[in-house]
Amino acid sequence: MKFATRLLTFDPAPGDRFTPANTPIYQTATFRQDEATEFGEYDYSRSGNPTRAVVEKQIAALENGTRGFCFSTGLAAITAVTRLVSPGEEILACDDLYGGTYRLFSRILAKRGINVRYVDFNNLDAVAASINSNTKLVYLESPTNPLLQVIDIRAVADIAHRKGVLVCVDNSTMSPYLQRPLELGADIVLHSATKFLCGHSDVMAGAVVVSDDQLSEELYLIQNGEGAGLAPFDSFLLLRGMKTLSLRLDRQQSNARKIAEWLEAQPAVERVYYPGLADEPQLRVHRAQASGDGAVLSFVTGDAELSRAIVEATKLFNITVSFGGVNSTISLPNYMSHASIPQHLRQQKSIPADLVRVSVGAEDVEDLLDDLGQAFEFASTQNIGARAVAAD
Repeated sequence: MKFATRLLTFDPAPGDRFTPANTPIYQTATFRQDEATEFGEYDYSRSGNPTRAVVEKQIAALENGTRGFCFSTGLAAITAVTRLVSPGEEILACDDLYGGTYRLFSRILAKRGINVRYVDFNNLDAVAASINSNTKLVYLESPTNPLLQVIDIRAVADIAHRKGVLVCVDNSTMSPYLQRPLELGADIVLHSATKFLCGHSDVMAGAVVVSDDQLSEELYLIQNGEGAGLAPFDSFLLLRGMKTLSLRLDRQQSNARKIAEWLEAQPAVERVYYPGLADEPQLRVHRAQASGDGAVLSFVTGDAELSRAIVEATKLFNITVSFGGVNSTISLPNYMSHASIPQHLRQQKSIPADLVRVSVGAEDVEDLLDDLGQAFEFASTQNIGARAVAAD
C-alpha cells in the first residue's frame, strides 16, 4: 500500500470484541487479571496500554521499523535513548540541534558522567576522526533545527557502524512521510511527535522506533522502568492526528516552497535556509534521502531588531516556540527554542540573533504571503538601521 493509505489502514483495536472503527481511549490505570499468579496481556498502563500499543505499532510501521515506543514528550524520548549510554561513555552529536537537546546533553548528562562532543556532520572526515573507543552513540538531526542543514545519514551511519557505534536520527522536521532514517542505515529514529506527527499543537509526545530486537528490549525496560510512557488520551490524539499527516504536509510544504522563494527575492533577507533551496551538494544529498522538503524554513536579515520587528508585525503567523502544526508559526530561535543552549556551546555554534524560523501551516498561501508582505513593509517604517527593507 502507498503511504497515504497506510496512514489510514490498520487494526484500530486489536482483540476488542466490539470491533470499533476507531481506537478507543482505554482510560484506565490498571486491568483485571484472570489469575492471581499470571499476568494477562495488560496489567498496568505504565507497562502497556491498548491505546498506546496501537499508536506505537503504527509509528513503527510507518518508519519501517519493528517496534515503536511512545513517550510523554519528545525530550522524554531523547532521554530514553541516552539511557543506552553508560557513565564513562560518550555521545558524538551534530553541532546544530534543538536547544532542549543541547540542554539535556550538556547540563544533565554531564552530571551522569556522560560526555557529549559536537562536530560539523557535513565534514565526514571530522566525524570519522572524532569517533573513539568511548563513543557509544552518534546523534544527529537532518534537516537540522533551526539552520535546516542537510546531513548525509547513510554516510554517517556507514562511518559509525564501521566502528561499532549506534546511530540515532531525530526525524522530527521530516516525519516518516518524507524521510525514513532506518532505511538509510540508522539504528534508532526518534520524533518529537508533538510536531508533524500530531500536527495540531494539542498534545505533547515523543516516539522512538528501532528494528533490532535487543534494542527493543532495552528501550522497553527503560520506558516501563522509568515510567515516561504516553498517556491513553494523548495516544488517542496522536493517532488521530497522524491520519492526516500526508494531507497536511502536502499542503504545508507546497506553501513553504512558495514562501521560501518569496523570501529569497526580498532585499531585506540576506539568506534563506530551506532544504529545497540548499546549495548543490546538500540538495543532492537531501534528494537522495528524502521525498520532500518539509514545511520549516529560516532566514536572516542581518539585523536582530529588524527580524524582531518583522516577527512581531505578522498577524497570521503566531509567535510560538514549537513547529509542525497546521497553523503557521514564527519565532526568533535564539530567544525561544534555542535560548537554553549553554553559553560555552554558543561559542562553538551560535544561533544568529537575527535568525527567524517559520513553520508554514496549511492556510491559503496568498494570505500568508500578504501577511509577510505587510510585516516587512511595517518593519521598513521603524527606522531600524539605514536599510531599505520594504518587500518588493
